[in-house]
Amino acid sequence: MFIYNVKINGSKTFKVFFTIIVILVICIAGIAIYRIFSGASTSCTPNGNLYNIEATNYTNVLKAVHDNIDDYIGVKIHFTGYIYRLSDFSENQFVLARNMIISSDYQTVVVGFLCNYEKAKDFANNTWVEITGEITKGDYHGDMPIVQITEIKEVNKPNEELVYPPDESYIPTSGMV
Repeated sequence: MFIYNVKINGSKTFKVFFTIIVILVICIAGIAIYRIFSGASTSCTPNGNLYNIEATNYTNVLKAVHDNIDDYIGVKIHFTGYIYRLSDFSENQFVLARNMIISSDYQTVVVGFLCNYEKAKDFANNTWVEITGEITKGDYHGDMPIVQITEIKEVNKPNEELVYPPDESYIPTSGMV
């Protein structure tokens, strides 16, 4: 049988424990600050002055832009959706849409950005396109962000066709999608 006496010095133990806790808090704070300023997983991916909107952050960005139109005027964005039109749109307008799941049985609603493009009539409803454009402020039954399209091309339907409602973890930042 082996007996070993351990004497714990309370002062030293407290210092070691306190140091470990401080290092842990600094690491967690550093990660949180990095995620906020880098945009985390729910913000757009900047590519120069162009922000790529993905299926995973589509509704978060859509909500942020609609809630704070003035903060996003002039921001250039790039994203994919299908062409959706309402009867009261002009011939140059359409919604670049996605279907957002609203219930557990996969019921969906159409969500998207109102877009303006001179040759919009060249694209049929339900055509999947990839666009690049600039957010402007316009009027459609009130103030509305409108994407002025600068580039558009037809694409195949993406694997991630559906989007999900905005989550509460998204932290919109002024001037950055």
